[in-house]
Amino acid sequence: MEVRKGFDTTILLLAVVLTCLGVVMVYSSSSIMAEKRYADGFYFLKRQGLFALGGFSVMAVVMHIDYHHLRRLSVPILLSCVVLLGAVLVPGIGSNAGGASRWIRLAGFSIQPSELAKLGLIMYMAHSLAKKGGKVKSFKVGFVPYMMVLALLLLLLLLQPDLGSALTLGAVAMMMLLVAGTRLTYIVSLVILALPFLYFAVMNVDYRRRRILAFLNPWEDPTNTGFQIIQSWIAFGSGGWIGKGLGEGKQKLFFLPEAHTDFIFSVIGEELGFAGVFIISAMFLLLLMRGIRAALGAPDDFGRYLACGVTLLLGLEVFVNIAVVMGMLPTKGLALPFLSYGGTSLITTLLAVGILLNVSAQVPGEVR
Repeated sequence: MEVRKGFDTTILLLAVVLTCLGVVMVYSSSSIMAEKRYADGFYFLKRQGLFALGGFSVMAVVMHIDYHHLRRLSVPILLSCVVLLGAVLVPGIGSNAGGASRWIRLAGFSIQPSELAKLGLIMYMAHSLAKKGGKVKSFKVGFVPYMMVLALLLLLLLLQPDLGSALTLGAVAMMMLLVAGTRLTYIVSLVILALPFLYFAVMNVDYRRRRILAFLNPWEDPTNTGFQIIQSWIAFGSGGWIGKGLGEGKQKLFFLPEAHTDFIFSVIGEELGFAGVFIISAMFLLLLMRGIRAALGAPDDFGRYLACGVTLLLGLEVFVNIAVVMGMLPTKGLALPFLSYGGTSLITTLLAVGILLNVSAQVPGEVR
């Protein structure tokens, strides 16, 4: 079959537009706080702009390197992620904030290994699943080995602790196995067995239990545990159809915690209104559809699983973040791809897009 030469320009355009919009919204949501905290209203804007340039550079490089080369690097990349996840737990290397050790400080910037681990696991599983072929239906060959690798990663994440990333990683791994043909009974049985451990991990940790209770009834404690989600609702509600206008939002003025990171979509809802929320949601949906199209048209199993894993990861992170800020899921710190402030998250997201673009460039012409 004829292989087309070009990348999926829709994916490329969407990634660029969403990233640029993210830089603008980070400035809009953080300038007042940055002025008070750092005496520089452009503090987060300058850093996010730098992250965007770095991310675009990484994306440009990766989209021009044949994704098949990643197959040889998949195991070393995964091992490097394990080392980095372990390193954050070492005093003097890991950076502690809010009672969690999830970052490694380097030259004035923070690296969050959990973001890298998500891509590392996807690359490894894509390589391994493609190699095993029909053997993935075997419990001993096609299920147990992945659960051992996943268990190690989840253990390191829970020690940080970072339950949100652990659940995301586990969900992506299960979906990739399901797509590859692993028996559904294996996955369902594992989920059922994991439920008591998840209950214990949530209900026996005070701040997690309070988050669940706040999710069920935020008005019971509106000035404490329910404060964040109530302020998010106020932001969305006050935005109306077309919003208050860029930069005119009020909830970011120390009412809405984490306005430039986890809850940036709330600021978008207030300043750009339903119209802005709808357009951005449609852009995300279109991006995911193009990612699925690239996966279905990939010329080999490795490319198919790789593109599928990346698309599943982006889709899951978008869904969870939007569901959280709208009160449909309990509050959990998870960045919104492209839009939330954060260097590791943005660069990793654009790296993932670079992989998608490379796979899309090798889709047979008639499949497009």
